[in-house]
Amino acid sequence: MMAIIGASGSGKSSLLNIIGGLDRPSAGRVSLFGQDINLLSADECAQIRQLYIGFVFQAFSLIPTLSAQENVEMTLRILQVSPAERRRRAAYCLSLVGLGRWADHRPFEMSGGQQQRLSIARALAHGPAMLIADEPTSDLDSETGRQILQLFAQLVEEEGITVLMASHDPASDDFATEVYELQDGSIANRVSNGRSN
Repeated sequence: MMAIIGASGSGKSSLLNIIGGLDRPSAGRVSLFGQDINLLSADECAQIRQLYIGFVFQAFSLIPTLSAQENVEMTLRILQVSPAERRRRAAYCLSLVGLGRWADHRPFEMSGGQQQRLSIARALAHGPAMLIADEPTSDLDSETGRQILQLFAQLVEEEGITVLMASHDPASDDFATEVYELQDGSIANRVSNGRSN
């Protein structure tokens, strides 16, 4: 797990958007799963995102009228996965994040931490190789934030998923194997915590 830290406006979200193929760099090159994104069309970038990347945004961006199960299945519906496989995969992802018993609940019936877990389950639904999380603990109390960071560490360890997050949360240093500090759009400091990915 890698954490990008820094003050507001330091470029954390911009860097994640470039790494995730949502934005293009104004200078330099970014290789995304072996492809130079500057050479790819918008559709080709979208295809790489669909295949390899799950996004967890600062706002949970859940559909309030859908159940937890339906929110997770929505990603798979867009990808035209069969209904049976959607149900199976959504149930697995909800279980993975500790929400198996909440499948029929709507987001407004959940705590902030549960909603964040639901957004993580949704990001995992299509089986990405990488999760990109922008301030995943910012709207959570410190204990719930640590639980989300622990979940990310578990996903790295047990599922082999790469997690890249931007964070103001000092606790992210305790869980990340690599920590990069950004200042004014440049890497100012790199810390290795000695953990293996």
